[in-house]
Amino acid sequence: MKKKYIFLVIIILLSAGIYFMFFHKDKSLKYIPENADVVVLVDVKKATRQYIFSFLTHPSKWFEDSEKDKNKISVSDSGLKIPDFLQIFHLNNTKISEWYTVLEIKDQAKFSEFLKNRQFVNNGKDQFKNDQFFIKIDGEKCIVGTSNLNFNNIGKPLSQKFRNQVLNADSFMNDGLGSLSFLSELRTQNFSINVKDDEIEIKNETNSIDFESLISDLNNETQFLNAELDSENIKKISSVFKENSSDSLLVNRLKMSANLAEVNDTIISYGYDDNFNEIEKISYQKIVQPDYEILLQSSNPNKTLEYFQHKKWMNAQNQLTAIPFQPNLISSNKDQISIMSTRKSVALNETKKQNYIFIKNNHLLFSAFKTLNNPFFKEIEYLFYGNKNQDYTMKIKFKKEKYPLILR
Repeated sequence: MKKKYIFLVIIILLSAGIYFMFFHKDKSLKYIPENADVVVLVDVKKATRQYIFSFLTHPSKWFEDSEKDKNKISVSDSGLKIPDFLQIFHLNNTKISEWYTVLEIKDQAKFSEFLKNRQFVNNGKDQFKNDQFFIKIDGEKCIVGTSNLNFNNIGKPLSQKFRNQVLNADSFMNDGLGSLSFLSELRTQNFSINVKDDEIEIKNETNSIDFESLISDLNNETQFLNAELDSENIKKISSVFKENSSDSLLVNRLKMSANLAEVNDTIISYGYDDNFNEIEKISYQKIVQPDYEILLQSSNPNKTLEYFQHKKWMNAQNQLTAIPFQPNLISSNKDQISIMSTRKSVALNETKKQNYIFIKNNHLLFSAFKTLNNPFFKEIEYLFYGNKNQDYTMKIKFKKEKYPLILR
């Protein structure tokens, strides 16, 4: 009988240990500032469970040993306290590329060793940077960011009451691996983040719309980019880039297609011969340029063109200078305005009468935009944004590989 009791006690203790290690969560959110306008939460313990399950179901991963990462100190051994819900935020009126998180330091010596191991350089005033991140040490905390421009502008943490409820993870997320929340004075919009074998899907929690048929059709098109948006979606997307001008544009609908091409760019320079006569030198370089057509459906095309001129987005040659890829030509016909690249025409695909943006990965992107030239972006197959009524979906589809996304 004693053996049974001992065995029962062991099972209870083991179960309690597993529960507290993998399921029990501290849902308090200490470091979301009052001036945040977007918050991303990651359920660390759920991500850990998903990682372990994927690891156990892929035995070939067990015996792999990456020499490249062998000497790297992991984040779990960095001397930082990783919260049960990682809180990543964007500050109001800052660049879309700037994101921050605040973490507690539990072992200063370990953390210093981690910074040295990950090749962080001390910039002075307790600030460090490497190729990807910036870190500022503030007492027993550190701020990690994709930029250091607004370390000093991070406001005080939100109060314990938020939207008439106690501030915790339940304020922002439901059953997903994470959440994306847009904060404003009037309301909060929450979107669930789920990581599948080869895709990341972000959608509002009541979403029941299936965009798979639309995605399949778009993926069969040859264009690099296809988009179709109504005025409401134009307004929402322009506000993300801090361009709240869609009402003044009087644009009811946008349709766009684009391809990428590598072309020869002529470079003219001047030098002198042996007799000091000026001579013209012509050389060539390969550059990436898009071929595109944009159709704007406007309730008043003349006023839309006047707005372009007022904003100095349009020159005397009827070119839209707001698009940096020249040359192009603007023309209008009845209730439509066309902006078309003049190098090569692009066939607009059939109107879907839906709201979407679809971007296929293209190897030319990596030579055109150096910031995209890393393994993460190279693994992406396509990006999709879709909206119907109050349902929104964003999908990042990755190329199929040997292992699911969470193990890569």
